[in-house]
Amino acid sequence: MSNYVTAIGLDVHARSIKAFALNPMTGECERASFGYDPAAVAEWALGFDSPRAVYESGVTGFHLCRALSALGLECVVGAVSKMQRPAADRGRKNDRRDAEFLARLLATRNVVEVWVPDGRTEAARDLSRALADARDDLQRAKQRMSKFLLRHGHVFDEATPTGARKGNWTRAYWRWADAIEFDEPDDAAAYEHYRDCVRRCQEARDALARRVAEAAGRPGWKPVVDALRLVKGIDVATAFLLACEAGDFSRFRTAPEFASWCGLVPSEHSSGETSSRGGITRAGNAHVRSALVEAAWHVPMSSREPKPLAPGQEAAPAVRRHAAKCNRRLQDRREAMEAAGKRPVVANCATAREMACWVWAIAGMASA
Repeated sequence: MSNYVTAIGLDVHARSIKAFALNPMTGECERASFGYDPAAVAEWALGFDSPRAVYESGVTGFHLCRALSALGLECVVGAVSKMQRPAADRGRKNDRRDAEFLARLLATRNVVEVWVPDGRTEAARDLSRALADARDDLQRAKQRMSKFLLRHGHVFDEATPTGARKGNWTRAYWRWADAIEFDEPDDAAAYEHYRDCVRRCQEARDALARRVAEAAGRPGWKPVVDALRLVKGIDVATAFLLACEAGDFSRFRTAPEFASWCGLVPSEHSSGETSSRGGITRAGNAHVRSALVEAAWHVPMSSREPKPLAPGQEAAPAVRRHAAKCNRRLQDRREAMEAAGKRPVVANCATAREMACWVWAIAGMASA
């Protein structure tokens, strides 16, 4: 932690910033209000003795932190989930009090800092999250269209020559869907809207998937992405998500620390001789946790053979051996959980937690 004298708390909103400066050595304090203007905030703050600023993590992101740092003002982002506010103050909340609260936390060295990604890493993260949003949008659009058809008695049940039912959203499905007509003009207009939404969402998802694949092949991401793709259940998009969300895997000292950041460790409520553990904490990065849980569902369906390299994929022999060991270990873990009678969702979460530890190790080897 750097040496600083003046602690500055910033309560940041979209159009306003409330500031509180505190010198704990002299007890002097000063307040100020600004629009969302990093230059004005930096000019005011740099007038104090050795200043350091802090604001809460949240929807305002990291733009202000990087802007203030570029202007010469040391700034950190505090993890809002780690801030302990006195119970007496919870019913007296406003922007001025929040800024003062942050300044006093910083002055007493009680701020847990959030890792601030650089612009390139944050841009990659935004692209990955946009793809996830596009997938969610497509899923919702398909749900609306299929349920609209179901309400009007239209169900796709074409079969292959062997009698197996053809899947939805295939070419055969779309030929069937495009041939549907409605007697009421309003129903026809509604159906046209739902059908067009699905097609637009598909096009958006495919375009973003191509962009993610292109970004994953760039030198800054390719070594880690190629290494993580050796884990069964992890494709290019998932590997890219893990790489850009974590940013720098070396900031996690141990694999359990990374698993804790993913929110995949068990919760605990123990006291004295009583030990009690519950479900996973779900704290930390929800995007990484969701990706790992989804990837873990593929483990019981995969073989024990090492995952072969895809065209253009590169990985050092040591990384490939470690990934092969990972795949065998994940399958053993899943089989042991199922043999113990654990519910599938519990076994899958345990597998995802184990996968998180292996992801940390493999990414560390690839980026070394």
